[in-house]
Amino acid sequence: MHLSTGSHPHPLDPLAAREIDEVRRILREEGLLTDTVRVAYLGLEEPPKEDVLAYRPGDPAGRRARAFLLDLATETSQDVIVDVTAGKVAARTPIDPLTDGQVPMLDEEHALVRRVLKEDAGWAKALAARGIDPAGVYVAALSAGHYGLAKEEGRRVARVLAHVMPTPDSLPWAHPVDGLVAYVDLVKGEILEIVDTGPQPVPQESGDYGHGPHRTTQKPIHITQPDGPSFTVDGPLVTWEKWSLRLGYDMREGLTLHQIGFDDDGRTRPIVYRASVAEMVVPYGDPSPIRFWQNYFDTGEYQLGKLANSLELGCDCLGEITYFDAVVTDGAGVPKVITNAICMHEEDYGVLWKHTDPANGSRETRRQRRLVISFFVTVGNYDYGFYWYLYLDGTIELEVKATGIVFTGAYDDRAAPYASEVAPGLAAPYHQHLFSARLDMTVDGVANAVDEVEAVRLDSPYGNAFGREVTRLRTEREARRDADLKAERTWHVVNPEVRNRLGRPVGYALHAEGRPTLMAAPGSSIHRRAEFATSHLWVTRYHPAERYPAGDLVNQHPGGAGLPAYTRADRDIDGQDIVLWHTFGLTHFPRTEDWPIMPVDTCGFVLKPVGFFDRNPTLDVPPSAAEHSCH
Repeated sequence: MHLSTGSHPHPLDPLAAREIDEVRRILREEGLLTDTVRVAYLGLEEPPKEDVLAYRPGDPAGRRARAFLLDLATETSQDVIVDVTAGKVAARTPIDPLTDGQVPMLDEEHALVRRVLKEDAGWAKALAARGIDPAGVYVAALSAGHYGLAKEEGRRVARVLAHVMPTPDSLPWAHPVDGLVAYVDLVKGEILEIVDTGPQPVPQESGDYGHGPHRTTQKPIHITQPDGPSFTVDGPLVTWEKWSLRLGYDMREGLTLHQIGFDDDGRTRPIVYRASVAEMVVPYGDPSPIRFWQNYFDTGEYQLGKLANSLELGCDCLGEITYFDAVVTDGAGVPKVITNAICMHEEDYGVLWKHTDPANGSRETRRQRRLVISFFVTVGNYDYGFYWYLYLDGTIELEVKATGIVFTGAYDDRAAPYASEVAPGLAAPYHQHLFSARLDMTVDGVANAVDEVEAVRLDSPYGNAFGREVTRLRTEREARRDADLKAERTWHVVNPEVRNRLGRPVGYALHAEGRPTLMAAPGSSIHRRAEFATSHLWVTRYHPAERYPAGDLVNQHPGGAGLPAYTRADRDIDGQDIVLWHTFGLTHFPRTEDWPIMPVDTCGFVLKPVGFFDRNPTLDVPPSAAEHSCH
């Protein structure tokens, strides 16, 4: 199923393949897309929120696209806005690599570094000193970060680590070539530097898996819905139970959710205007000369959306499944369809509510179910699943599932403080997976505010009293906050202009897991570039250009972009159109059980209604099919 609605798209519909072709035509006619130019990013330039909220079906909807272009011949880049409706380029902004950073990594750059290293005598000599045949080595282009190195200033750079592949069918990750890294200029196609701290033993034990023997004890589990699913789909518009929302897709962010609302007595009440995972960073903790730079922004540098898997029934999704295809582009700007990129289904989720009353003997039980909307990506050695859940009671949840293969090095006394030994002589460096969810809130309208709510002990004669302390976060700087699980700290997004039947503002509460934020030291390169990840919560005044917590261009950016820049003016956020940015994630000290492939580990957050409804919104949920035993 496609996310486009055809010849009359909604303003938030992702670009269709025909629209991408039109963008390419316009860029070529304007002389901006030549044989030496690569399209690093191309996606919908979403209209301002006020324009979308004013849109009605049948209204003309102007369509714009945004593209990041890299000219390999001139070593220049630009940020281009294309007015697809008018058939012209609307804006062009040169990108200064010294201050703005570089456009995201290109797929073809992996092949380029392999060619460059294959032809370099210094690389061959370093491998020969280790007794390694270059033909049996796997390498990939890894984002370089920004460290103020003079020879790299203004240049498009990748760093390269190597692993041995004993056979073409082997997995390389068990056999790291440590003590060796190459820095490569991706435009000139030349090595800037080889850092070689000396040969280290290459671990020999295989890391291959999946070939059996397999256990024979499992019986089949069949999930069926003979009458079909309970949701309806009209292009990207989905309705399920009392929920309605629009699905979107972007080659950078991947799955996006728009205009999430809940039907309350025949009226759709808005809750979230736009929700996405706008950035993720994977900082590593090994300070060695070979690995100090390992910090990957998987969204801003590698673009999660274009790395999505084509999902398979029975493997990735189980039950009555509806799939949606996604359209991204390759380096030439040619549309590329990822089939079955998004999986949607509903699933039983245990007991919704239950009570057996001792007074009148009544007993009632209702089953919870949830709508699941997900996609999975592969970023080199790691895989991530992003699962959005909508529940019958108005709860919204995001769960991220991390799996795949840990990055590896050689384990010795030097590595021991910064890595786990997961197999003989094989190190898995400590690292974090930190995500930033961008939640553009519209709780019963755009005029929202944030209250920090936490449990406090109160004075009382018997010492048993406790209550809640509520603090209104009035400006952007006040709203840079951290979770506190001991205080049960939550953040309530309320609408001061809308009251429930008890006279209190309606709201939704963000429940954070409260795990560690960025571990890197203040003043470090990664701290400057990923400052968004140093706090669990940021709140900003809505601005259509403020989309990414680490800035528009993350690759080789010196730092300070994104949320630090957005909040510098310390704008008023009390009763305003606001956006929540929530940092969550995993701090990973790899276990032996994580090797050779890591069982899924999870992280996420929950949004729960708090005073949004006048009473339990699921009283109308019917008993299950076995109703005679449930009430």
